Amino acid sequence: MPLPLRVIAPSRLAALRERAGLSKAELARRIGVSTRMVFFYETGRHTPTPQRLQKMAAALHCDVEELTGVRRGEERLVDLRFAAGMTLDQAVELLRRTPVGRALCLSAPRLSVLEQGRPVHGRNWRDRDVVGRLPAALAKIYGVPVRTVVDAWMRTRPEDPAPVHPRRRPQRSSGDSAEASWRSLNERQQTYLAEILRDERMTETEIWMRRTHHLPVPRPAEWRKLLLALHAPANVVGYTRLQERLRHRGVHDPGAGATVHALARRELLMISTDVVHHPDAGEVTRVRVEMTRRGRAAARAGLGESAEQQPETPLLSEWLWGVMARVAEAGPDGLERDALAGRAPFFLGVGYKSRSAGRPSRGFIDEVPVLAADGSYVVGYRWKLTPVGLRHAAEYLDEYRRRYPRVDTTGIRILADEGR
Repeated sequence: MPLPLRVIAPSRLAALRERAGLSKAELARRIGVSTRMVFFYETGRHTPTPQRLQKMAAALHCDVEELTGVRRGEERLVDLRFAAGMTLDQAVELLRRTPVGRALCLSAPRLSVLEQGRPVHGRNWRDRDVVGRLPAALAKIYGVPVRTVVDAWMRTRPEDPAPVHPRRRPQRSSGDSAEASWRSLNERQQTYLAEILRDERMTETEIWMRRTHHLPVPRPAEWRKLLLALHAPANVVGYTRLQERLRHRGVHDPGAGATVHALARRELLMISTDVVHHPDAGEVTRVRVEMTRRGRAAARAGLGESAEQQPETPLLSEWLWGVMARVAEAGPDGLERDALAGRAPFFLGVGYKSRSAGRPSRGFIDEVPVLAADGSYVVGYRWKLTPVGLRHAAEYLDEYRRRYPRVDTTGIRILADEGR
């Protein structure tokens, strides 16, 4: 028989209800059950259905994971279904409308067995090409990225091979076009384009940090317009950050406007102007620049990042793969906690999420406590690969090495061999 329920943590439910300032009767009214049933939930005698679990999370202003006790980055297949508020029958009804659902003759018992990590028997279930299409179908009905389903699959079924492998595509000519655009620029124009890209990346990091601290952020269409200059004496308004970058490179002079407009004519930048109020200079003209996709590609090509295309599901970007390699290189003792800063934990670390409404991280690394010699207290934390992180690295290692040859994967190779 299929298992339709996901156990919640009763004590956690009671604590979240009290934090929200709700009585049992009020919570019962909001989720459509009796007060007695809420009492049963909080004593562990009953578990809510996926739909009621969703309503409960909404009423308590929390995530479903907070009720089930599943940390972000540790979700299994059943957690994704419950987070979507679906019963087995509802999920199967949607999946049976897809070609892969029909090919696998999906039923509630089969989906339950899949979620339990047990062997699934039936037509086409031994065909990896057919089964490999199922994560995309699950991702669509659950409203999550395919990579989230692939990671949850690997946690749920650790003995199975990875369900999805990237397909090798012929190299496109976009990289050659970007390099050609870069080579068509003179040295001064190249310097400008590269510094504008670096300033955009710094601004993106600042926006990211504001989101993680729940601070208001402007729309991308606004913050991607980088402040280039204020038309006022520098001794009054100072230099912008971008001007300081160009001054440091020795290319900020009266010819700056001509250089920027030359880049705009090549459709590598867009220029916009408006009038703003400055506390010391009054009304001044503000000049902002925004990189186009073509300009961004050309700058990356010029900086040796021409392989910047989006990684195929379920691969990581070169930057995040490099972080995984650093953690693995640290060996069994793990990487110092302070050695890994910035945005990487929000993409890779267990328990992290990019923002209040964002996706959980992939859970490939975790902060592991280091105990004192006598084991009586924690002296610190170190980053280590999680089991699914190690499995991911081992499954896709050859493909990563082909795509990102500059990343040293010696540590990952050693850990993967030890894990076999």
